Amino acid sequence: MAHELLRKSQISMAPDATRPSRLRTRRLLSAMPKRLKRDDDEVMQRLERAEATNRQLREAIDMLPQGVVVLDSDGRYVLWNQQYADIYKKSADLFEIGVRLEDTLRIGVARGDYPEARGREEQWIAERVRRLYQPKDRHEQWISDGRCILIDERLTTDGGVVGLRVDISELKEREASFRMLFEANPVPMFVARREDKVILSANRAALRHYGFALEDLHTKTLFDLHHPDDHQNLDSLYDGRAEQFAGQTWRHLKADKTSIDVAIYSSSITQGQTPAILFAAIDITERKAAEAKVAYLAHHDALTGLANRVFLRKRLNDMLMSRKRSGTGVAVLCIDLDNFKIINDSMGHAAGDSLLQQLSERIQGTLRKDDMAARLGGDEFAVVLANANHAVEVSSVAQRIIDVLREPFRVDDHTINVTASVGIALCPSDGEEAEVLLKNADLALYQAKEDGKGCYRYFEAEMNVRVQARRKIEADLHQAFLNGGLEIHYQPLVSLSSREVSGFEALLRWPHPERGYIPPSEFIPIAEECGLIGSITDFVLQRACHDAARWPKKARLAVNMSPQRFRIGNVFNAVSDALRSSGLEPGRLELEITEALLLENSESVLTILHAIRGLGVRISMDDFGTGYSSLSYLRMFPFDKIKIDGSFVRGIGFGNESQAIIRAIMGLGSSLGMTITAEGIETESEQEFLRAVGCDEGQGFLYSKARPVTEVPEILDTLNQQSQFRLV
Repeated sequence: MAHELLRKSQISMAPDATRPSRLRTRRLLSAMPKRLKRDDDEVMQRLERAEATNRQLREAIDMLPQGVVVLDSDGRYVLWNQQYADIYKKSADLFEIGVRLEDTLRIGVARGDYPEARGREEQWIAERVRRLYQPKDRHEQWISDGRCILIDERLTTDGGVVGLRVDISELKEREASFRMLFEANPVPMFVARREDKVILSANRAALRHYGFALEDLHTKTLFDLHHPDDHQNLDSLYDGRAEQFAGQTWRHLKADKTSIDVAIYSSSITQGQTPAILFAAIDITERKAAEAKVAYLAHHDALTGLANRVFLRKRLNDMLMSRKRSGTGVAVLCIDLDNFKIINDSMGHAAGDSLLQQLSERIQGTLRKDDMAARLGGDEFAVVLANANHAVEVSSVAQRIIDVLREPFRVDDHTINVTASVGIALCPSDGEEAEVLLKNADLALYQAKEDGKGCYRYFEAEMNVRVQARRKIEADLHQAFLNGGLEIHYQPLVSLSSREVSGFEALLRWPHPERGYIPPSEFIPIAEECGLIGSITDFVLQRACHDAARWPKKARLAVNMSPQRFRIGNVFNAVSDALRSSGLEPGRLELEITEALLLENSESVLTILHAIRGLGVRISMDDFGTGYSSLSYLRMFPFDKIKIDGSFVRGIGFGNESQAIIRAIMGLGSSLGMTITAEGIETESEQEFLRAVGCDEGQGFLYSKARPVTEVPEILDTLNQQSQFRLV
């Protein structure tokens, strides 16, 4: 500006200038110093403002969390912030305006600041300088203290460079941890690009479980892993709405095209700078199979595969609801095997299970497609017949079930014969609710068993009264046994030749508080059916042995052994324990068994009998002559005694048939060296005939009824006082 004023003044002082012009020139010259001072002040102010702006700019970039550096077109330092200097603290002493970045890199490489350059120093420096002028270059740089720096550089319009530096060491550590966990995780895991769902990586578990090579997966998308039927909802699954599918099962295809059930859990991640999806695929094929099995077992019997009680009720309720709309009939059949417990106890539970499985198949084979068979528990089954509109059809099915179950079964090389009883309830006549029909069919089943078993019966209203009475007797019997309400009475055995008392038979009696004495013929079968007979038999054996131990030494004790007691097992131990605890001499104990026991499993029973006889205990066959093969059993086991059934004794006075049978038994017993005892002697004529044919002992009301143990001394005294009677 001063030069401009000087030029103007020179022009104004030209020779042709007028006087007024010279005057103006003088004025201008006199004002020049003031103007020059004012201009200098303005320049200084601008410089100060520029310096203030520069300070503010530096303060601003120093506040940035990233390192910032500005280079000119020659790669020389123009500007950098404190964060940049902190990142490269080992090289910070080299940073000066005008110094080339390449020079600082070379010095840093020589000092070992950049481990990536080791062994290839010049090449590394050249690559770094070349990348400096590539637009939008981003790369990572490791420095000697183990940190990783992300470099992001941009070109300016004048050819310079603005660079950002970010310490991503923690991020790299997290990525390394992620990679380690990713690879070591036993659950198959995949990473896919979010944009196109192309699989970027998979862990070892995924490669192993799916059977793919990693290079094969790089050509696949997430959709390729899924079964085609699942493709409908896959966009939602992998586009950020995975939470709505949490816990849902999907099907994946392995490399060999086999299908597996998986539960998928996904989340959004960034791999490098690429938005991606991380998902884990948990193979739940076995769990699904287990769940299906649990669901199946919740509605089916594990042993037979038939429906269980829960499923039966559901299906029956469904049928009853359908019946209300269609008006068709429904029938419920309850089926129970007769004497199954005997088979289970004698042959073992494995044989019993095998029998139940075969039974189930036969029952199922008798039904139509819409009918249903179920196992209610133990040896109890039920059948529901749909569209059961005619009783004749229901009867036909019931009889068919009875017939197919009557055919022999083969179990462990044994032939087993069973019978079944069936109770029937019809809807709507016998009830319209599932529980009512099942209850009434069960009542009809009880009636079928009482009527001789191996048959079917329809429900009738009065059955409820009879069954309730029977169930009350069963409950009362349990209480009587537990509370000491059962008594043992003793009936004398008398020698017919010498007319002397030789011993007593222990007989169980039940004085019911409401009905009085209930006959053994009524409550013993109930005890056998409800499983109480084993405990009752042991009770009688123990108590009778203790009672007999106090009698005269020559008085023997006879105790009946139920066939079911042998099926339970440990008979030998029960007998030896009773003898040991009571002190009774083994030779004074006599066990009475029936042919029914030998019919079931003769070899096993005979082994036990021989062991018991080895203790010195006598074995007697009771009710001889009433069975089918008494003679064969006498050949198989040398019984000490056989007892003639009272039915033959009662027939003595009514014809020659009973007398002939008794004479034959006498001859048989004599030839085999066995004692013969006749039961049920009530008259003198019966006694005289038996003594005349050589019968050894008699028992019956002629001598005494069975009486409590407290009256045994009285029986002995009475018989001893009678003419020709005395105690041996």
